[in-house]
Amino acid sequence: MAAPIKLSELAVGASGVIREFPKADPASIRLREMGLLIGTRVTLVRTAPLGDPLDIKLRGYHLSLRKSDADHVLVEPAE
Repeated sequence: MAAPIKLSELAVGASGVIREFPKADPASIRLREMGLLIGTRVTLVRTAPLGDPLDIKLRGYHLSLRKSDADHVLVEPAE
């Protein structure tokens, strides 16, 4: 079992399983409403040319996410 890393630190094309969220603030509640739940597998598809936002794939759809929001989500890299 690999140590959790920030979602924003995943390599392009890599997948991970969400393990931890920040405290309940409006931004994290909104992320949960969009399907980012503990145990969900996500894949970093690509990043914008300047590194922000990130395009992640989860639950069959793509989600654009600010790097600052992705910094607060911890994932366990998947093999």
